[in-house]
Amino acid sequence: MNKHKTIIVLERPSLEEAEEVVRRAFSERKSLVIVGNCWVDYKGRASSKLKAGERIVLIKEDGSVLVHRPTGYEPVNWQPPGCIFHTQVRDKVLQIRAVRSKPLESVRLFFDRVYLVSLLGLVDAGKFSLYASEEDMQKAVLLRPSLIEAEFKPISYEKKVEPGFIDVYGIDGNGKFVVVEIKRKTAGRDAALQLAKYVESVRNSVNRKVRGILAAPHMGKGVQKMLATLGLDFKPLDPRKCAEILSRSETRKLADFFEQDE
Repeated sequence: MNKHKTIIVLERPSLEEAEEVVRRAFSERKSLVIVGNCWVDYKGRASSKLKAGERIVLIKEDGSVLVHRPTGYEPVNWQPPGCIFHTQVRDKVLQIRAVRSKPLESVRLFFDRVYLVSLLGLVDAGKFSLYASEEDMQKAVLLRPSLIEAEFKPISYEKKVEPGFIDVYGIDGNGKFVVVEIKRKTAGRDAALQLAKYVESVRNSVNRKVRGILAAPHMGKGVQKMLATLGLDFKPLDPRKCAEILSRSETRKLADFFEQDE
């Protein structure tokens, strides 16, 4: 453990004591956690007001701000990194203002009661690796069908057929039905035979040509030859890339939510 690491925690401080910790966090570029009764005023691309309630405020060393309710994972107000901060106690209220210049916008936080304030000198050099389950890979394909083919259009997923459930079902650019079987790890012979059964089941119920695509990071030994014999295709599908797509999608949804809220 780093003996020089700075950690300050005050429970139920006075507003003046809380302000002192807040000022120190800003001057030393440390992370800050404030829990208390607060209300929020945003002005910028639009304007919004959040009435008083007990909330958790995170101010990170990069100048980002997140205001959380006691439930839910999405912040109800936020500011991206790069904020400049001003703080004061006025009329028995601790005021914190976070300002950005491009675009010009500001969030003002008002606390009349502070239950906890914590200054944290944190170090995080850990590498972050994204991994996806088969369900995540399925979601990524539905979000970005071009992972399978440029003109692939999903119709449904988890489609029930006699042998089981098709991961993703759709139409290619030539109007052919496409059955996609997704595997997170190296696809073996069993996966190829499973896909062949799904394709045959669909062929028996439609009047169009049906293609089968096995989507996985890699193929096992002898699988390529088996797929060729069965008239099926293979598409490399990287779980990490799928995870990145889902992550960007969630971030975009969050940003849309904030823009709408503001």
